[in-house]
Amino acid sequence: MYNLQGKVALVTGSSRGIGKAIAVRLAENGVDLVVNYVRHRQDAEATARLIEEKGARCLVVKANVANEADLAAMFDMINVEYGRLDYLISNAASGVLKPALELSSRHWNWAMDINARALLSLTQQAAPLMGKGARIIAVSSMGAVRAVENYTAVGASKAALESLVRHLAVELGPRGINVNTISAGAVDTEALKKFPNRAEILGGALARTPLGRLTTPEDVADVALFLCSDLATMIQGQTIVVDGGYSIRA
Repeated sequence: MYNLQGKVALVTGSSRGIGKAIAVRLAENGVDLVVNYVRHRQDAEATARLIEEKGARCLVVKANVANEADLAAMFDMINVEYGRLDYLISNAASGVLKPALELSSRHWNWAMDINARALLSLTQQAAPLMGKGARIIAVSSMGAVRAVENYTAVGASKAALESLVRHLAVELGPRGINVNTISAGAVDTEALKKFPNRAEILGGALARTPLGRLTTPEDVADVALFLCSDLATMIQGQTIVVDGGYSIRA
């Protein structure tokens, strides 16, 4: 169904969680990978082994996506190793979980740099390696459009991310490059463990989800695979929500 053999993908923040699931799913369908991490080297190497077990090549690169020098060095490595890039999955995310009145400018800038500006920098570096049919996918969350307790800075940065995707879609569309967002529902990842009310969030999400279960990293990976395929050629500048129907409840 998915003819992705020989394609190359960079998945940022792919040592764990959603990024890992996307990287493995692409490898299962013939894509060679660049696994990016910034702190969890052993997890990144474990992800690379899973990818190689699927028969795909894998380059593991440590790089902070908010650091321009790190990005330039990473793309130099990608160019040397593969000489092309077909899929850019901007998944790496970070931020401070605090009430709005307790946020500092440093907290705000950190979230914006990692979660929004990084996509712009990644795209600027990736575009010269991309041809017609390439895909850029940003991973967002429902906090971009809904108020979530202590999520002010991250939610605002995700909203900026989704807006940036729409602008990039218009600019890169004439080059045959598709740009879209996947917005994931409540997914029980390492990031969610940082929420003091994690159990409440997961329990509430489960109770409100019509399909009766929480979203998994693999659910998000399946949509990423679809968006990378030729079946998604006419999907451009959209935010695809993967939440089992949670967000449609009043």
